[in-house]
Amino acid sequence: MGMKNSRWLSLLVLCIGFLLIVVDMTIVNVALPSIQRDLGFTQSGLAWVINAYLIAFGGLLLLAGRLGDLIGRKRVFLAGLGLFIGASLLCGLSFAQPMLIVARFIQGVGGAVSSAVILAMVVTMFPEPNERAKAFGIFSFVASAGAAVGLVAGGLITQAVTWHWIFFVNLPIGIVTAVLAARLLENDRGLGLARGADVVGAVMVTAALMLGVYTIVQTSDYGLLSTRTLVLGAVTIALLALFTLRQARVANPILPLHLFRSRMVVGSNVIQALMSTAFLGFFFLGSLDLQRVLGYGPMAIGLGFLPVAVVMGLFSLRFSALLIARYGAYAVLAAGQAVGIVALGALAFGPTSAVYAVHLLVPLALLGLAGGLSFPALTMIAMADVAPSDAGLASGVLNTTGQVGAAFGLAVLATVAGARTAQLARDGFDVTAALAGGYHLAWLLAACFVIVTLTVALTVLRTQSSAQVEASFDECEEVA
Repeated sequence: MGMKNSRWLSLLVLCIGFLLIVVDMTIVNVALPSIQRDLGFTQSGLAWVINAYLIAFGGLLLLAGRLGDLIGRKRVFLAGLGLFIGASLLCGLSFAQPMLIVARFIQGVGGAVSSAVILAMVVTMFPEPNERAKAFGIFSFVASAGAAVGLVAGGLITQAVTWHWIFFVNLPIGIVTAVLAARLLENDRGLGLARGADVVGAVMVTAALMLGVYTIVQTSDYGLLSTRTLVLGAVTIALLALFTLRQARVANPILPLHLFRSRMVVGSNVIQALMSTAFLGFFFLGSLDLQRVLGYGPMAIGLGFLPVAVVMGLFSLRFSALLIARYGAYAVLAAGQAVGIVALGALAFGPTSAVYAVHLLVPLALLGLAGGLSFPALTMIAMADVAPSDAGLASGVLNTTGQVGAAFGLAVLATVAGARTAQLARDGFDVTAALAGGYHLAWLLAACFVIVTLTVALTVLRTQSSAQVEASFDECEEVA
């Protein structure tokens, strides 16, 4: 019994560490006006407070996941957490623009290194299918609801104290988490660096991903079809192609291509990318809508997203595992996506001057339900067909597609919203109506992304049954 309890305690510690990292992606959104005012950022310069974090995070997840497999996941988790805590202190102490942007980049590095190995550790700790479903539910709540928690916390802290404290708050929580992790997590030796130390491949994929995320986040300034974007995009694709060729030929690849023979792995990653696009794109633009169109202050914006976090929490932590056990992961994933389409559609077709209780409360709760159903089921499907020795790598790939999807989503949805707003302003609409029109069109596009993910789930994944998912878990258990 003690062993069982210690596993759940270890999971709790890992989830608190991951919550710190996920919350930091959105906690800054609500504080951006205050940061801009204090440090004198321009609008395009201000975007780098978020972009610096995203570029480091998205670029290093794959390398960090493989390093965890090779040198030990506990060691990698603690190193990343330490770096993240140190960078949080630098962010909080920032008094100039370059200092904050560099500190945010370092914070992204620490976040990538620690979070890349968490899913793999969960897979190893919970080989039994039903327990793993519960563990994935808890993890998925942290992963998906963390964005909403960040908006709530950002609003409360910014309004109550100053924006510096959204970073300082990481220090005590991070230090306690690191101490508990050092004591509770099992020591794992890893496969050894000789099994996969493809340094050239590591440099190539990290450069490609960083350049790719950089290109994506800059499209809001330069345009999706500008010469600059197309050239950088072509360089990114060329780097990824060379990396793939190298992985097919080297003895110890950093990303073994056999991982992508699984339809479940490929389909899950496509769905993860597009759903992250829809969800995180909505959180970013939704906070701007509440601020600029409805006139909410930081605390009101944070509290406005509370229904998403509460409903997502209830289903991720409690009901999703029960529903997956009863109906299967695919049915739950499809149901969650259908609910997400309804929620985003309702928000997209809502009025300009929305009344929160009438027009926003129910769609936001439904969005929480969509995340609470979809993300635990998707995580389960993605990791079911993966051997334990590749678990860190598979979780790194899943996290990477989520982060690149989120960066791409922010860029595309922000560009679409901006273009629509400019067009409405030219047509004679007032500023509020023009802004609302832009945001609503972006949410409609987000709903279309989820329609695509539902189609992928029904076509690519439907040939796999829930029984096959459980069989894969059992095989993993035997190998372990």
